[in-house]
Amino acid sequence: MNNLYPVYTLKNECHDCYKCIRECHVKAIKIQDNSAYVIGERCVACGHCVMVCPSGAKRVRNDIDKVKKLFLQNKKVYVSLAPSWVGVYSVKKEKMISALKKLGFEGVSETALGAQEVSIECAKIINSSDKNEMFISSACPVIVDYIRMYKPKFAKNIVPIVSPALTHAGLLKKTFGDDIAVVFIGPCIAKKKESDSHQELINASLTFEELNLWLKDEDINIHDIEEIEGSEFVPKGAYEGALYPIEGGMNETIRKVGIDENKVSLISISSINNFDKALDGIEEDKLTRKIFIEALGCEGGCVNGPCLSTERGIIAVTSDVLTTTKYRDEVPKEPEVVVSENYKPQPVEKRKYTIEQIDEALKRISKHSQEDELNCSGCGYSTCRDFVNALIAGDAETSMCVSYMRKIAVRKAAALVRCMPAAVVMVDKNYNILETNDAFLKMFCSDMYDVFSSREEGLKGAAIERIVPFGDIFKTALRSGQDIHKEHYAIGDKLYDISAFTIESGEIAGAVITDVTKSEMDREKIAKKARDVIAKNIATVQEIACLLGEHMVETEVLLDSIAKDYESNTEEDK
Repeated sequence: MNNLYPVYTLKNECHDCYKCIRECHVKAIKIQDNSAYVIGERCVACGHCVMVCPSGAKRVRNDIDKVKKLFLQNKKVYVSLAPSWVGVYSVKKEKMISALKKLGFEGVSETALGAQEVSIECAKIINSSDKNEMFISSACPVIVDYIRMYKPKFAKNIVPIVSPALTHAGLLKKTFGDDIAVVFIGPCIAKKKESDSHQELINASLTFEELNLWLKDEDINIHDIEEIEGSEFVPKGAYEGALYPIEGGMNETIRKVGIDENKVSLISISSINNFDKALDGIEEDKLTRKIFIEALGCEGGCVNGPCLSTERGIIAVTSDVLTTTKYRDEVPKEPEVVVSENYKPQPVEKRKYTIEQIDEALKRISKHSQEDELNCSGCGYSTCRDFVNALIAGDAETSMCVSYMRKIAVRKAAALVRCMPAAVVMVDKNYNILETNDAFLKMFCSDMYDVFSSREEGLKGAAIERIVPFGDIFKTALRSGQDIHKEHYAIGDKLYDISAFTIESGEIAGAVITDVTKSEMDREKIAKKARDVIAKNIATVQEIACLLGEHMVETEVLLDSIAKDYESNTEEDK
């Protein structure tokens, strides 16, 4: 578990379903010991794996203690509150600000203020360009990292200013002093990664989920809280910048600033998948006008962020954002604060392997020909070759290949059945044989063994009642779904123990049949010998008893005679 990175995995909760790999556009997941781990150096922190994980094994780093430490340092800590808050909490600003101040924050400000500054500067950059070129917004840290790492040739197209959150932090420091601390709160996981790399501007980033947890721990009910006097956003309220969390919202603010749409195409794209497709086939030297792309990592915008933490639907959240946004009559042409950044490519190294290495890896999962490469995506990768690339790199395990594991299971089962001394047979609902082992052929088809054993399908398709006289057992098992046991079932001069069972209710039944004739005969022989020995012993005992009886009679007669002689002699002596 690496909880230093914004996204990590709870090993004991991970159930090796590979859904996170399947859903991760950049495949920044490593399977190790049957658990999926995030590869930080490849991850863009979009948080999609957190949203789709069915077992909740993917977790987001908790930074509440980090914020509390800022309080202990006696710093004045200000909140940069993402504009989607209004749709998530659906409360008056006074209650929201009061709740945050009760937690210990010095003041609460709207990130939308920074968004407004970014829009003004973007409009300036676009308008000042004298050639047809493409600009990509820097507002979303997911998109920025994705371009730098996976589409590095477009890094030069990113507008050279920081995101609204970082710009807002710069504005707060300019207003309240460089010694303040700034904490961003919103629905975005990538903001944690952004704040980690820009500690000079944002000290920590919390999600709405963390905020809810903190409020609960402090027993603060945001809906029932008593409003603190003077609960207003500082240094002032925001206007059209509040549209940023909605797809197309940034472009709307740029229009408010002023731009010639006869010369510039304003395009909105949300989700990494859509953005990736949109960049395919672009030839910048053939552009007929300037293009500005408002790109957001989450489909639909920040209102569909991974940590939005609300039971309210996206439509309701979006509606609240739209209805509460205020517009200025006139937007300044110059920004109050600009924080520049030159985005340099940081391409993730593409691993390349030789044909021999790939072929060897394919053989490890029983892919010996192109026909074996099913490309079923069960492992989470699009193709078998993508999977073996990860396998060679040590990011995947052979057990991830569903078809390979199925083959192994079938082979093991076949080997066990084949080597069993007992006969095994499986039949379908029409009482036709699906499969038998060699022992069954020898036991019930000995006269045709050579014929059936040489056929690849063996007895498959044959009616079970034509092969054995106990076909009714299978009928009963299929109808009842119960196991049936028959002991000493006689067929001719043979005795069999039969155990029939259901494999798939009403569809497939099987039986294991054991020839117990010899063991029963051996048992009878032993019993007969035991009876003979017992009879002989009884006769001997009886003979001994007779002899003992005769001997006792003779002894009694002799002693009686002696006694009588003794008595006679005694009388004469008198």
